Amino acid sequence: MQAVEEVVHPICKEAKNGNGKKHYEVFVERHRELVKAAEKSIKDTASCYIAVASLVLTIMFAAAFTIPSGNNQTGTTISLDENIFKMFLLADAESIMASTTSVLFFISILTSRCGAIDFLKVLPLKLVVGLVLLLLSVCSMMVAFYAALNMILKGNHIGSRGFVLGPILSLGCVPIIILIVSQLRFISGILYFTMKNPISSI
Repeated sequence: MQAVEEVVHPICKEAKNGNGKKHYEVFVERHRELVKAAEKSIKDTASCYIAVASLVLTIMFAAAFTIPSGNNQTGTTISLDENIFKMFLLADAESIMASTTSVLFFISILTSRCGAIDFLKVLPLKLVVGLVLLLLSVCSMMVAFYAALNMILKGNHIGSRGFVLGPILSLGCVPIIILIVSQLRFISGILYFTMKNPISSI
């Protein structure tokens, strides 16, 4: 519809048909069922992502108060001055913030009025931003997991930590790669159809 508006005379944009309706009103009326189907699809997608983001948020929030290396008699964290512990805290906090923000974006989709014009850019961009933040939270979760294992193995005085952490780190990259690859085409498709110039589709 916007592609047609770019080439027609401005007077035609405000013209009305025999029933006294403008072109936009006719377009919305004729595509009402399509809008309803799109609304159901995007809200179902957002609901699925909310479940995943909430699960990540719950896990990382609990991990933030479970210090892998424990506390000493004064209540001070034993690994407070270690870089690996700082990495754990940073990754945990980043995962919590990213998953929380992604949940808020998905909730904004669920509470949106989902008008026809909203599907042009607003809703797709909200979905993409929420999904990117969800991917970031998952990546940060795996970094925090690696840091926690590193501290646990060091606390148990295991000699060759690399022999244990190497395979774990390699396997930990598998779900991240699968997740990114599976969602990359979905994200690129949304961005392509959202950002491309409408006039080029004529």
